[in-house]
Amino acid sequence: MMKIATAITLALGLTATLAHAADVIPTQKVDQALHDRLPDDIKKAGKMISVNNGSFPPYEIVNGPHSMDGASADLTLALSQLLGVKIEHATVSGLSGVLAGINSGRYQLAIGPVGDYPDRQKKVDFVDFVQEFVVFGVQKGNPAKINGLKDTCGKRIAVMAAGSAEQVIRKQSAACTAAGKPAVTVQSFTDQPSSILAVRSKRSDAFFSSQAPLTYFVEQAHGQLELAGKGQKNGFGDIFQGTVVPKNSQLGKVVLDGYKELYQNGTYAAIMKKWKLDGNMIDAPGFNLAKGAAQ
Repeated sequence: MMKIATAITLALGLTATLAHAADVIPTQKVDQALHDRLPDDIKKAGKMISVNNGSFPPYEIVNGPHSMDGASADLTLALSQLLGVKIEHATVSGLSGVLAGINSGRYQLAIGPVGDYPDRQKKVDFVDFVQEFVVFGVQKGNPAKINGLKDTCGKRIAVMAAGSAEQVIRKQSAACTAAGKPAVTVQSFTDQPSSILAVRSKRSDAFFSSQAPLTYFVEQAHGQLELAGKGQKNGFGDIFQGTVVPKNSQLGKVVLDGYKELYQNGTYAAIMKKWKLDGNMIDAPGFNLAKGAAQ
């Protein structure tokens, strides 16, 4: 799914955070064995740079060229403390810039999460730590009674133009008419704010998009919206997302083991729950978990 611009939050007139001051993430002690396994150039520099391509709330909320909030920022800080090196943030334009920067060695990793797909695994590796679903953002009370793809016949469904969700909903519309039911009215928007506002203003019955960002928007909509079809694949296969590291790198192995420790000591769960991402948690981090097409 597409990355979301920082302007989304401003467009909705909403706050930039879900978290409360009372939410405290455990401070990590340096794991010397993990630190010693880091590549020599990273140990010598005492830092790494994690690259992103803009805000993707509630994971990445970019506040400036080198400043970030969100679940991934909390995860970055915990990993930094655990490995005993600083992890700085840098923002570039587009996913291609992220991948090119990692392959060139300009950046050491992209905390992400970034979508893990087999074709991308040819050039980089993924340390996956979440699973994504594609669900519906609907008006409070779900008046159109949309709980899955089968319920969309004859309904007005907002999607991001040219995205994978648009392809799935158009395929569903064809299935509706083939079964003698009304077609789906597919409403394609160029940005997330327009899609969300279409549902809030009742011009659309639902917005079909990724569960994690929709969770964020629903939380920020002051009771006007809710999620429907949570935890379902809704026409997609398994969608794993994670941290991008150089192909076949020692760093990838260290990050994986670092995440395993953050899982075991409860930090991962604390971060995910703080940002209302419980439904996207996976039981254990994994390496290149995507084994086939996600759609």
